[in-house]
Amino acid sequence: MGTPVALPTPPGVYTPQHDTGLIARALEHERLDSGSAVLDLCTGSGALAVRAALRGARVTAVDISWRALATAWCNALLAGQCITVRHGDLVSAVPGRRYDLVVSNPPYVPAPAPNPPSRGSARAWDAGPDGRVFVDRICDSTSGVLHRGGVLLLVHSALCGTAPTLDRLAATGLDAAVVDRATVPFGPVLRERRSWLHSRGMLRDRHEDQEELVVVRAVRRH
Repeated sequence: MGTPVALPTPPGVYTPQHDTGLIARALEHERLDSGSAVLDLCTGSGALAVRAALRGARVTAVDISWRALATAWCNALLAGQCITVRHGDLVSAVPGRRYDLVVSNPPYVPAPAPNPPSRGSARAWDAGPDGRVFVDRICDSTSGVLHRGGVLLLVHSALCGTAPTLDRLAATGLDAAVVDRATVPFGPVLRERRSWLHSRGMLRDRHEDQEELVVVRAVRRH
């Protein structure tokens, strides 16, 4: 199982956790060099961006949060790396650009509110009632920023549904499969929402205390 990637994170920026470690492990299996262009969507602390930069890749990190971008940039400097940061909403922040690898650990926690928050700490994890607000948008838009043969690595909770992710990626012409998974304890947010999640059919048992994380790898063949 992937272990959390330790990086300094201020309040309001997502602290690397099990999901970060899991997708970082998948990242290690990708071929990267000085000619590789990598896009990190929802960079947060910059943990994945820094990992890719340490492998020699040219990395662009995107986030809607200025604080997250400042954190990612500083963490890259602490690691002796230089990354490009772009403020904006997912791929709209990099118009006209294409990449060899896109990585993303987006917000994916199901939340009672119909829309994700626009500010506050929960902005880093809440993603609408089905947890798919950002996952779906990434699935629908990534093909347009990948070179032929380019790869997407995406991590999220199976509570959001794994099959919908694979189906949406396939609909955009990407060959997608789950390449890693891990079962981890609920954090404080999911523990607080157990009854609500059970009422929506996302949990079989209102006393469940674990979730499955999945890493999806998708390739643009054409």
